[in-house]
This record gives sequence, structure tokens and C-alpha cells, in this order.
Amino acid sequence: MKRSKDIKKKRSFKRRLIQLYAALLFNAHLRGFIEGEIYTGKTKIVCTPGLNCYSCPGAVGSCPLGALQNALAASGKRAGFYLFGIMLLYGLIFGRTICGWLCPMGLIQELLHKIPTFKIPKSRVTRALSYLKYVILAVFVIAVPLWYGLWHDLPLPSFCKYICPAGTLEGAVSLISNIKNNGFYGMLGALFTGKAVIMLVIGLMCVFCYRAFCRFLCPLGAIYSLFNRFALIGVKVDKSHCSGCGNCVRHCSMDIRHVGDHECIHCGKCMDFCAQDAISLKAGKITLLPPKSDLADRSLQSGKKRQKIKTCVGAAALALLLFALIWFNFIDPAADHTKAELSNQQSSAVSETVVTGYEPGQYLADFSVITLDQKRFTLSEQKGKVVFINLWGTYCTPCVQELPLFDALYREHREDVEVIAVHSSIITEDISAFLSDKGWTIPFAVDTEDDLVWKTVGGTSSMPQTIVIDPDGKVCFNRHGSVTKELLNTFYQQAKANDADT
Repeated sequence: MKRSKDIKKKRSFKRRLIQLYAALLFNAHLRGFIEGEIYTGKTKIVCTPGLNCYSCPGAVGSCPLGALQNALAASGKRAGFYLFGIMLLYGLIFGRTICGWLCPMGLIQELLHKIPTFKIPKSRVTRALSYLKYVILAVFVIAVPLWYGLWHDLPLPSFCKYICPAGTLEGAVSLISNIKNNGFYGMLGALFTGKAVIMLVIGLMCVFCYRAFCRFLCPLGAIYSLFNRFALIGVKVDKSHCSGCGNCVRHCSMDIRHVGDHECIHCGKCMDFCAQDAISLKAGKITLLPPKSDLADRSLQSGKKRQKIKTCVGAAALALLLFALIWFNFIDPAADHTKAELSNQQSSAVSETVVTGYEPGQYLADFSVITLDQKRFTLSEQKGKVVFINLWGTYCTPCVQELPLFDALYREHREDVEVIAVHSSIITEDISAFLSDKGWTIPFAVDTEDDLVWKTVGGTSSMPQTIVIDPDGKVCFNRHGSVTKELLNTFYQQAKANDADT
């Protein structure tokens, strides 16, 4: 009996360790939490298997749900073969094993459930509610993004925008809780309040009901559940040993009807309650976690062999994690946020009377970028004009919605206004194709790989951002958030007034 309890604890510890490992590996950019900045390196185009928000300061990959919604929104212009391929690969290899072992949100839910309170047992009601996540998948992840993408030509990741608790907790809360992002509070409104309430309600549900979000609401789990029957890795039942007692189903906290069905997350808990030792966790024909009897009956020699394999695998995993932590925090150029500060300090030392920087009242440092029509835009050549710099991305709905306002301003004041819309260096689709049917006349550019423009103007991961430079080259405004036609005209008039005063 004692040995059986020890085996249960050991299995539980292994799974928790792997969950923590995955959460740390997917969020290896730890300095992002300190600096209040989102990582924007090249690995951000790769989707992590589990639900891990793109906007989390530590995230080094993108969330598969967010990427899927953006791909569907852009399906009228390009097919997201890469994304669909990677999700198909995840599904065929892991299925919902991702939910049980690799998802950071799954770990958070399980930790919340450990709070000692009354627990709601599973029942016919919870089993019926488990189908709600397929409705959310169909409506918020597929239908709404497709509708806005095909008929309105706007990217709208509706699940991320209106529901996702991972985005609220890992993204919004992590960013605004950093003292360096105090300016973001002015951007918060009813949408954030609503999402915060949803996050708190879901968190409270998880305290009383095991993995409530995972079971009832998560569309990513709904996607992976479609592959559970075919997945390479998962719990397998040896039918020749199974007596059909039903202990596995009764003791499972998920709403399964049988081991390995679409609700099973392959956590392996059922193995601890199988009296016939008929359940094991396998990858094809390779046994990853054997039944208790197999553990007891292994010979010393085979035990030593397994221990060597475990040691090698553990060492490789640790080496990968250490490499990721060192790379994403110290080596990768995308994680270096000090270049702009040093550049500003050096520029400020050039003249005692001219202060260079990106704050209002300072002179913006010169920069040069190549526009999409292969012309060179150089800030210093725009002296005498009011310059509007807009930071945007094709995947940012507010960004796309406000671009016509900049185009209208440019058309109206073309003689004394210059506008440059700079796309983030993170590219998820063909920007020229995206703009081809818009008819906008303002020049567009893509920021350089080292984020030259972003660093020069003090750009952050929060978009859109508008910077206004008066005809003398001085910053008048530098603000995050959407703008209106009236606000742009106010910026223009104020910049002209500043020039007249000087």
C-alpha cells in the first residue's frame, strides 16, 4: 500500500514538473516581466502547443488560438497552410495530452483548484456543459474572424478580444502591473473591465470545479479533442487486462465516458485507480509511464537502463531550458531594449541646448527607412512639415480601423503634412497584398529587424501608437491608443502653433 502511494506521488510530481517546465520554456523571456515589454523576436511566429498569450511579457512564441483567428481573418488573401499544418502536427502527436501536461493555463487552473473549499463533482450537467467549448470554437474562433476578414477586411480575433482569460491575466494584467507602463491605464475601458470580470469569474469557477475553463470554455482543447482518437501519445488501455470495473472513469475529474475519449487530457490519474494495471501512458509502442505492476516487476538491470535514459533526457531538457533562458534574456538582439536609451543619451550629449528623445518637448533622433514603394523616408528631410508617425500591424484591429483617418489628413494637408505608417517588424502576412486594394496614399514601411523606428520613437508592444513632430523636429505628442479625426486635427493645429511660437 505504501509503495502504491509512493508511485502515485511520484507520477503526480513528474507531471507537475513537466507543466512547470513547459510554462517556463514558453515564457523564457523573463526580463520582459521586469521591463514591461513584449518579446518581438523571430521565434514569435512559432506557435506554442498550449494556451499561452502572445502578449505575455515572457512569451517567446505565439498562441495557436490567436494565430488561427488571424489566419482565418486573412484567408481571403492567403491560406494559412503553415498554421494549419503545425496545429495538425500537434494534434496528431499529442492530442489533449497538451492540455494535461504542457498548457500553462491548465497548470494555473489546477493550482487554483487546490485551494481548500467545497468542490463541485462532475455530473450530467457538467458533461453537458463540456460541449459549450465547441460552440465557442465555432462562433468566436472561426465564424466571427472569418466574417470580419472576408466581408469587412478587418482582423478581429474575437475570442482573444472578448473572452480569453489567458490574454487578460498573462497579457494585460502582467503589462499594466509593471510600473513602467503606468501610461497604459488611460487606455483601459469597458472592454478591459468586462474581460477582467470574465477572468475573475473563471478563476473562481476553477477553485470549485476542476479545470472549469478547460472543460467548458477552452476552444483550443476542443480542437485537440478532435485528434484524441488518433494521437500518437496518450493513455492506452490493455483490453486483455481490463475488467470493465469503471474505476478509471469514476475517479477521473474530467467529463469522460471512457479512457482516451475526446474529454480525456491523458493526465494519467486513472492509472492510479486501475486494479488490473491495464492502463499506461504510451507514445506509439513506447511506454512512457507503465502500470504499477510493471514498475514493481522490472529487473534491476532494466531499471538501471531506464535510469540512464531518464538521466540523458533530463539533462537534455535542462540544457534546452538553460539555453533558452540565456538566449532570450541576454544574447538575442530582439531582447536588447537598451540600444535606444544609449542612442538617446549619446544624441543628447551632442548639444547642450538640444535634448534628443521621444518625449514631448524633445527633438526626435533622425532615422531612415525604405517604404514599400522602394522610396527612402528620412525624418531630417521633412523639416518644415508636421510629421505623423503611426505604428501599426495588420493583426491589430484598431490599427487598421484608424489608418483611413491618417490618409484623409494626408490628402487634406499634403503641402505641409507628412505621414509614415510603420508596420511592426513582426510580419504575419504579405503587407503589400493587404494594402493593395485599400487605395491609401500615405507611405508605408516595415520596421527594420533591429526595430530602429520602434526604438527611436519609444514604441512598445501596445499598438497603435501615434507620434507627432512639429515642423522644427520637436515631438508634440507621443501616445498609445486609437485616434479620431478630431484628435488628429487637434494634433495638427497644435504642431503648427508650436512652430509659430518658435
